[in-house]
Amino acid sequence: MKNLKVIAFTHKHVDLKDLGNLVICNEELDSRLINLKNSLDIPEIFYIATCNRVEFVFYGPHELTDDFIADFMHKMNFCVPADKLQCYLGQVTKYAGLDALHHLFRMSCSLESLVVGEKEILAQVRRAYEKCREAGFTGDFLRLMMDRLVKTAKEVYTYTNISRNPISVVSLAYRKLKEIKLSENPRILVIGSGETNQNFAKYLKKHKHSNFVVFNRTLANAQKLAEELSCEAFPLSELSNYKKGFDVMITCTGAAHAIIDNKLYQSLLNGETDKKVIVDLAIPNDIDADVLANNPVHYIEVSGLQAIAERNIQERYNELEHAEAIIQENIKEFLPIVKQRRVEVAMREVPDKIKEIRQTAMNEVFAQDLNKLDPQAREVLEKVINYMEKKYIKVPMVMAKEILVKNLELEKN
Repeated sequence: MKNLKVIAFTHKHVDLKDLGNLVICNEELDSRLINLKNSLDIPEIFYIATCNRVEFVFYGPHELTDDFIADFMHKMNFCVPADKLQCYLGQVTKYAGLDALHHLFRMSCSLESLVVGEKEILAQVRRAYEKCREAGFTGDFLRLMMDRLVKTAKEVYTYTNISRNPISVVSLAYRKLKEIKLSENPRILVIGSGETNQNFAKYLKKHKHSNFVVFNRTLANAQKLAEELSCEAFPLSELSNYKKGFDVMITCTGAAHAIIDNKLYQSLLNGETDKKVIVDLAIPNDIDADVLANNPVHYIEVSGLQAIAERNIQERYNELEHAEAIIQENIKEFLPIVKQRRVEVAMREVPDKIKEIRQTAMNEVFAQDLNKLDPQAREVLEKVINYMEKKYIKVPMVMAKEILVKNLELEKN
């Protein structure tokens, strides 16, 4: 367990606008993690990025010293100045062993989210893990941990009221949007068709908005959302050619930098001068600061929702204790599973070793003696050897598990 490590940058210590500099786009993730695994000899790793955190979860014997974390961040090749990177190193939160496991369980149950009780975090962690698993970055330990993490989160959401009347970053943003007096059936420009924008669009559609247009880097994904909204869809590359104007812009892409600068924004305005509404749920923000400085805008972003989120934590405070009890029980159950798996892995080579000894004995050491035996005697000997081989394989494994169980019982007492 001591080899489980987490290097985390979260909304608790890092400004959400700065957090965006640590987001890795999907196109670069595999190459960066491959470089990291090879250069630092990390056996298992996966990366999580949400609207309020960037975390690296890995399994390895490395000590989380300041020098190691600095080397880790350097090899991730973040495109930030050296002095800024040094600033991030002062804002990192690091976890090891049981502390890391406890943190990951709390995170998956949304106890450490900007919005406590938001179930979306579990789906985000699972997707992040699956992506890295499919790329071959994870292994046996992280698989076991993820199985238990999912079980724990589901129990917390089922047996506590922490997600009752659930709210999310999307719902908080919609609350803020409702406070603004919009024109009747406003023109809504949706940029990005990921889960966040899908959820936001559902809120809008539910409240009878119907005048949408969708842009996304991958046209096929834009078309799926557009079908739900009964509107047109275009690739993101065509955004600069869009001349129909807008009243509300909803944007959330996975870009590593702002995608809408003042020049593009002016093009989208197409000569209109009234105050627009922008809901920017991307981390880092999709809207360049110059747009906000040079145009009349109602601007809603993730960092501006923190005050509402703080009130949410207070409302759900009584449920935190119940959730924590479920987490602790699952950690208690998980530790013996890890130990048992360690024994199974260690004993995995026993059958092959015994078969190898048998082959050597029969084909080399006693080959001449065996050739002198008549067929009936050789058949009996084969039966004896097969019986002994099965016992020599089974007995050590059974004994190892019995010893493990006894040791665990002694630890409990």
